[in-house]
Amino acid sequence: MENNSDHTSRIKIIFRSLKYRNYRLFFGGQSISLIGTWMQRIAMPWLVYHMTGSAFLLGVVGFAGQIPTFLLAPFAGVITDRFSRYKVLLITQIISLVQALILAVLALTGTIQMWQIVALSILLGCISAFDVPSRHSFVIEMVEKKEDLGNAIALNSMMFNGARLIGPSVAGLMLATVGEGMCFLINAISFIFVIFSLLMMKVSPGNIKKKESHMFKDLKEGLDYTFGFAPIKHLLLLLALINLMGASYQVLMPVFAKEILHGGSDTFGFLMGAAGLGALLGAGYLASRETVLRLGRIIPAASGLFGAGLIIMSFLRNTPLTLILMVFIGLGLMLHTASSNTILQTITEDDKRGRVMSFYTMAIMGTTPFGSLLSGFLAKTIGTPITIFIGGISCMAGALLFLKKLPELKNIVRPVYVKMGIIPEVAKGIETASEPTADISDLH
Repeated sequence: MENNSDHTSRIKIIFRSLKYRNYRLFFGGQSISLIGTWMQRIAMPWLVYHMTGSAFLLGVVGFAGQIPTFLLAPFAGVITDRFSRYKVLLITQIISLVQALILAVLALTGTIQMWQIVALSILLGCISAFDVPSRHSFVIEMVEKKEDLGNAIALNSMMFNGARLIGPSVAGLMLATVGEGMCFLINAISFIFVIFSLLMMKVSPGNIKKKESHMFKDLKEGLDYTFGFAPIKHLLLLLALINLMGASYQVLMPVFAKEILHGGSDTFGFLMGAAGLGALLGAGYLASRETVLRLGRIIPAASGLFGAGLIIMSFLRNTPLTLILMVFIGLGLMLHTASSNTILQTITEDDKRGRVMSFYTMAIMGTTPFGSLLSGFLAKTIGTPITIFIGGISCMAGALLFLKKLPELKNIVRPVYVKMGIIPEVAKGIETASEPTADISDLH
């Protein structure tokens, strides 16, 4: 009976953010919508390759879908801080539905052309530039209490990676039976659920101030704040390095599966699935944490684990061992990304959150097209294993530099947390003595 009680309380801790009505609605709607999003992500390159047989055009479509996020994210951050994040998010979901519906109609009628795919990919990249910072900034408005922020972010990661396991599998079956158009149509329909969940929310107007200042002045203010505050700056720089040099390994996985492991598309699918499983485990661990204290030390450890995983993978030629390793690679990347997100959201001033999260978006998604191009070039020049090895070494170096900087960052963050009242709030929220409140270590 005692074990059952412990098990029940652990589940309650993991899913504690669902006690907030708005977050519960968001979680339900997004869980369905993200499955559709992953189906479109799988169907789109499949359609391009099916139409053209060109790896180059695959790269063009990928680049077209990602580069607008890099270019527009800083301006999107200003918009997110000037206006209601709820309204920005609602608009992005509606436009995403329209984008998916146009794709579906063109594909199902057999009239789709390459220029249309590129144009719609650019549109989706523009939507993402506004969607990601508004989505991340809106989380804190849904969970209300900052001590539950880390849990909500971890649950978002669980939701995303759960969809990453389900969506591609469903898309694979759909592609084999009814074609790409149906995948796009299901994605369009899935947006109805998240739009409906947003409309059902009870959202207070908030204290968004209509600013008289110019957009470029607001942009400069956000830039100065983000890179003038050392903890935020170093978190973002490490995120950018990991995503530029390390996370771009995913682009090379089809090549690694085929040429290094001598497998087929099933091997590629299993490798990406194993990374997704690791990410899901990492998100589950973060959600089970009762406090945001001591999250800072996870960041260099997770970055180091990710980098070490890439280094070892570059030497492996055995599929079962590589699959096991991919779980740890996915785990390391997820722990680093979600922990960084939690700390950034917690230490950022409310009126600048949109702009800080826009730079977070650039660090995560904006570096992807450049990382993909760099990885592709290096793989062609010096080979896939050596490229992955270089990525791993870069991540390890970044982790060590961040670890060296950690004591200094801890000292800067401590008075900020005291001023914000986070430390006593967290202390009240912990009912066990297993996490001593006096031990305010690392970046919390």
